[in-house]
Amino acid sequence: MRIKSNPARPTEQAYALLLTLVFMAISLMLLASVGRWASSESTLTARNNAYNSAVGAAEAATEVVIAQTSRDFLHQALSANTSTYASVLPGNYVPDGWPADYQFSDGLGNKNQTDIRCKGWQQWTNLDSEFVGLYGMITTYEITSNARRLTGSCPVAAGVRQSIQFTSVPIFQCAIFYTLDLEINPGPPMIVTGKTHGNADVYLAPQDTLEFVDSVSVVGNIYFNRSTNDATGGSKTAPIFDSTYGQSSSMTLPVGTDNNPSNIVQILDPPPFGEDPSSALGRERFYNKSDLIIITTNNLVTVQFNDYEDGSKFTVIPTNSPSGSGNSGYSFVQTNALFYDPREGKQVMGTDIDIAALTNWLAGSGFSLNLLAQAKMGHSINSIYVDDQRPALGELPAVRVINGQYLPSSGLTIATPDPLYIKGNFNAPDLTVGSTNTSMTAPASLVSDSITILSPQWDDSWNSSTLLSARGATDATVNAAFLSGIVQSVTVDDQAHYSGGVENFPRFLEDWSNSTLTYNGSMVVMFSSRYATNFWIAPGTYYNPPTRKWAFDQNFLSVNKLPPATPQVRKLQRGNWSVVAVSDN
Repeated sequence: MRIKSNPARPTEQAYALLLTLVFMAISLMLLASVGRWASSESTLTARNNAYNSAVGAAEAATEVVIAQTSRDFLHQALSANTSTYASVLPGNYVPDGWPADYQFSDGLGNKNQTDIRCKGWQQWTNLDSEFVGLYGMITTYEITSNARRLTGSCPVAAGVRQSIQFTSVPIFQCAIFYTLDLEINPGPPMIVTGKTHGNADVYLAPQDTLEFVDSVSVVGNIYFNRSTNDATGGSKTAPIFDSTYGQSSSMTLPVGTDNNPSNIVQILDPPPFGEDPSSALGRERFYNKSDLIIITTNNLVTVQFNDYEDGSKFTVIPTNSPSGSGNSGYSFVQTNALFYDPREGKQVMGTDIDIAALTNWLAGSGFSLNLLAQAKMGHSINSIYVDDQRPALGELPAVRVINGQYLPSSGLTIATPDPLYIKGNFNAPDLTVGSTNTSMTAPASLVSDSITILSPQWDDSWNSSTLLSARGATDATVNAAFLSGIVQSVTVDDQAHYSGGVENFPRFLEDWSNSTLTYNGSMVVMFSSRYATNFWIAPGTYYNPPTRKWAFDQNFLSVNKLPPATPQVRKLQRGNWSVVAVSDN
């Protein structure tokens, strides 16, 4: 059988070819479409990356302005003229790097400029964020920068705007403020009625109830145990937090950009020869901020008036009392105080400041000077710096405040680089035991190397042979902010030494077992003691603690009731951050 094949007809061949061409055309169209899509996506990705880079560049331009203004703020050199910072650009810090790829502008048509506007200059106001419940002086800025890419295939532009606040917070608004490690491990129950802030770590291991009525903030960590340098041991109870607690950012005194205690403690010292009183440290020295400067040497006591309360000019004040045994020539200054400190194991050679005599002097011989202070500074004489320069010779130079139950009506701050002792009641028109009523008190603070409270029963004749049982204390009331040093917890030769904690920040040298110390104020520790340096020893050796009726003085939450020359810690607070439309194409 023969099988015949039927060849394809020409029309069928043409149809097949046509279909092939159609499919090839469709494929080419799809391929072209994919190519265009890929190209478009690549271009879009490149443009998006370029835009994000421009946003980063614009943000960098705002950040360098923030860095410069923040540095000046912490050093008390922030210029009121915002144009000072307008030309601060990333290229100032990276001259040969990526900033050369961008054109920076301020959004107003000015190239190589950043727009910085003050939105509110030094306004006292209630604070928010981490400082809620406090008040301070704030300066608000709004900073805007545009950045346009000069290189590459996508020369896009972007703009960034940031809002910041420079905040100065009076330090005595906290019940407890520590730059060093903060330890609170009391035996009896204790209530902290104001805010607590620690710039380092906080250790909380009380033996009994420890209650924080207000917030607790810490830069480091909160440990619910004793530090390794605290060997006192004993049981521990979980503290009670009635408000928030947790980590916070640091608050810094404007004597540098850190909280180094060796820097901060210099605010107690007289300025060295040639130091500019308007320098960052010079402005913070109590010597330069106090109205009266009392200098004690072996042969002479000099009292000077700080003419402009800035350390730039001083006037010697004439004596007002005949010299006699222990009399300085000034009715309110005595230089013959001698008594024994059993914690330090030393005889104290003190300069006594008699507050009652000071008040009389202000109304008498010092009246015209007081009027001058009111005219120049806007307030009466209300701050004293005492520098006892007599050589130690085995003794401990110190300052003691006596007869201080009633203060001058405008208040009083007493500062010294030496240890300070308070004898009897201070700023206490109301002697009700345990009273938190400070409506009649004057604004007051005591600033020194260490602070020791001597009861009204204290006797200067007590010596190294006087038994603790013979040094019985009586009730006392002290209403003042304290800024002083401590002897930190430390281990020496394998022996741990506890600092004594906040509960023993004010020192005691008597048997207070049957007595009460009423205290209303604010306790601030920013450095270690340099002169009164012996370790704290548990009760029963050189002291027995009082019943502590302590509270934060709510007066300090009013700007008009702060102690004279109150230091202010400083902090940069960030506000809104946003990408803005570029307006100067």
